[in-house]
Amino acid sequence: MEEASLFTGLDSAEAARLQALYGKNILRSGSRHRILVILWKAIREPMFALLAVACLLYFLLGEQGEGLLMLLAMGFVAAISVFQEIRSSRALAALRQYTQPLTTVLRDGQPKALPAEEIVPGDIISLGEGDRVPADARIIRANDLSMNESLVTGETFPVDKDGIEGNKLIYQGTTVNTGMCYAKVTDTGNDTMLGRLGLAIEESAPSPSPLQAWIAGFVKAMAIFGISAFVLIWMINYYHSHDLTLSLLMGLTLAMSAIPEEVPVAFSSFMALGAYRMATLGIVVRHPRVIESLGAVSVICLDKTGTLTENRMQVRALYDATGGKDEWWEGRPWRDTRVLWYARLACEAEPFDVMEQAIVEAFGTNPGSGRYSRLRLVKEYPLGGRPPMMTHVYAGDVTDMAAAKGAPERILHICKMPEDIREKWQHRVSGLAEEGYRVLGVCSAIHKGDYPAEQDGFDWQFEGLLALYDPPKKNLGKVFGEWRQAGISVKILSGDYAGTVLNVARQAGLGGMLKLLTGEEVMALPPEQLIREVQRFQLYARMFPEAKTKVVEALKAAGETVAMSGDGVNDGPALRSAQVGIAMGKKGTEIAKEAADLVIADDDLKRITEAIQHGRTIRDNLAKAIRYLITIHIPIILTASLPLLLGWRYPTVFSPIHIIFLELIMGPTCSVFYESEPMVKDVMGSQKKGLRSPDAAAGQSLFRGRDLPVTLALGGITAAGVLAVYYFFMQGAYSLEYTRTLVFLTLLFDNILLTFAGRSIRETFFTTIRYHNPLVPLFLGLSLLFIGIIYFVPGVRHLFLLTSIQPLHAIAALGVSLLSVGWFEVYKYLRIDNDHGRH
Repeated sequence: MEEASLFTGLDSAEAARLQALYGKNILRSGSRHRILVILWKAIREPMFALLAVACLLYFLLGEQGEGLLMLLAMGFVAAISVFQEIRSSRALAALRQYTQPLTTVLRDGQPKALPAEEIVPGDIISLGEGDRVPADARIIRANDLSMNESLVTGETFPVDKDGIEGNKLIYQGTTVNTGMCYAKVTDTGNDTMLGRLGLAIEESAPSPSPLQAWIAGFVKAMAIFGISAFVLIWMINYYHSHDLTLSLLMGLTLAMSAIPEEVPVAFSSFMALGAYRMATLGIVVRHPRVIESLGAVSVICLDKTGTLTENRMQVRALYDATGGKDEWWEGRPWRDTRVLWYARLACEAEPFDVMEQAIVEAFGTNPGSGRYSRLRLVKEYPLGGRPPMMTHVYAGDVTDMAAAKGAPERILHICKMPEDIREKWQHRVSGLAEEGYRVLGVCSAIHKGDYPAEQDGFDWQFEGLLALYDPPKKNLGKVFGEWRQAGISVKILSGDYAGTVLNVARQAGLGGMLKLLTGEEVMALPPEQLIREVQRFQLYARMFPEAKTKVVEALKAAGETVAMSGDGVNDGPALRSAQVGIAMGKKGTEIAKEAADLVIADDDLKRITEAIQHGRTIRDNLAKAIRYLITIHIPIILTASLPLLLGWRYPTVFSPIHIIFLELIMGPTCSVFYESEPMVKDVMGSQKKGLRSPDAAAGQSLFRGRDLPVTLALGGITAAGVLAVYYFFMQGAYSLEYTRTLVFLTLLFDNILLTFAGRSIRETFFTTIRYHNPLVPLFLGLSLLFIGIIYFVPGVRHLFLLTSIQPLHAIAALGVSLLSVGWFEVYKYLRIDNDHGRH
């Protein structure tokens, strides 16, 4: 059985040599995310195609300078796209180091938690319930081990593994269903069965999220508008001028001004970089797209053990049903009692469950603990049933001895006793639960002959109760208060007895009339009634996986955005069902972590608050970026189209060169500048005060209330200012170049002012200027530098078809921009005053 290697494993030097020989323990598909792939993705974008057509037309017209400038612009557009893609890809790659599952490996004689990719052939690994097997391995020692091998074999039923020859291989990607084992790694990476079968552990690409779908719809609508406008402008201009090439250029100018290709880039950039930043704070985002749901969370469902409590069990009291003396923990060794003896017999030899570890620790302190090593286990009934229990059977000379522990109501039900005695014990269980104890029932049986099919079938004798204590986390009250302030309701979904759940809820500060449903009651309710009830009830006791999932689904059906936090195998289905699944990183099982969207590295509940804060901040900043794009695109589109449609003397002042220059400014502004915006103080403000409340639609739109109408109004008034400058100088008999110069300058001033105005739809400039965004000086400096180069460097000015202008006219253009955008700051100031008056 290779017992010697079990306690030593490989040393670090040998592990390094083997990794150099076999490589990392990863599945290689053969396709790499190379720079050429990113570049090809960039040049397939619609904007790049429009630029290419415009460039070709300039060369056909003999405009060599403009053609070369368009080539340069194409290079810039491709470079920006590649930069953004690489930036997002690097963030996701860095994020993967945080999301790798950890495996306990014996190295240098010591257990170490290592990323799965660091495992090499020859390593000794330790696996427990809920763990995913990181590589193909051969079992050295197993204890009550069964595996879920459906990923490899397709069979959904658990497979028992006992370490006997022919039944001792375990495979990468399978999971431990019950028990634990030590195993020696035989194959890694593509040499595993999973690798040879060509399977991948990663999930398939998810369907578009609600926010992704909204953004895709928005971009599609704008693209349809752009194409339609292109055809219309082309036809109108060709009708008047009969010049096919110039007509195409005018149409292309409008199409380029209408397509908001920056939006999808901004979305992926915000999600990837936001996820990476959260990971560095100990909030590991396994799926970046979940950030959009984080910002909309309205209900948090919590498992009790390990989430609300420390998951540090300790036996605090023994209640002996056979005439022995009840005993409370007073810091001295426990007496050798029957109830503690049979509780120990019902535990695993090497327990991995915290309750069993507490029982074994208590048992190890009594004088009779040495008897256990002389027993031989011959039959196990794993934890099962509703409520659950488990049984171990040990061989005797004539008869066998069975020991069981489990939920008190189950143990009391299967043991033979007078009804009044059963009621007395049930009353004691209720009292202990209300004081916050986790209570287990213990029973024993003498058996001869064949074993019953079900563990209820033994002739059970009630031995007594164990009261265990798992202290609540110290910051529960504060964290719950922050969630209430943020308009988020809390539900506790626990497998514990009702009294225990009520006790923890009171200690956590959940006030009011606390109502409670059990798992059986949840399953019995019709779907329509359950949707109503889950909004009324805060507490749920004796919950099993199906019941937890049903509550989460009912809350979602009621229009809530649900976050579910848990750490056990039985929490996996509910974690997957919730819009935001949250697992504990230290004490959570691998099954829980892999089912979750977020992993809290240090198990501290305040990290959930921080995650929601970051989710809301990222969502708000993305909304700022898209509002900015809308407001700046409106004046560009209207300036490129209305003069032609209205028959002005100068039907167009813009060419593709001007539009692409504006695009080169807008892209980095929306996806870099706004992504760097800081978290504001009221991001976790109350729904009742109207401060960034969660959107119950979970991402169906980035805009709330008056946001979109105000944004459209800002863009429209800005466009009116630009068109007023256009019309005034056109009517004043100024040249086309002079008019173009002032219109373009006005738009550049508008862009700067709209960028700063867009930092908040509620707070004025005098508040937002104090927000710490390190890119503010860089953005302002580069914008002014660009204006200076375009207007004061003759060669560049000529390329942009501009001319020198009078200083007074430049000041007038700035004044128009200040009026066009400045009204929005007055509106925000008056809106704040009105809000204060109402509250």
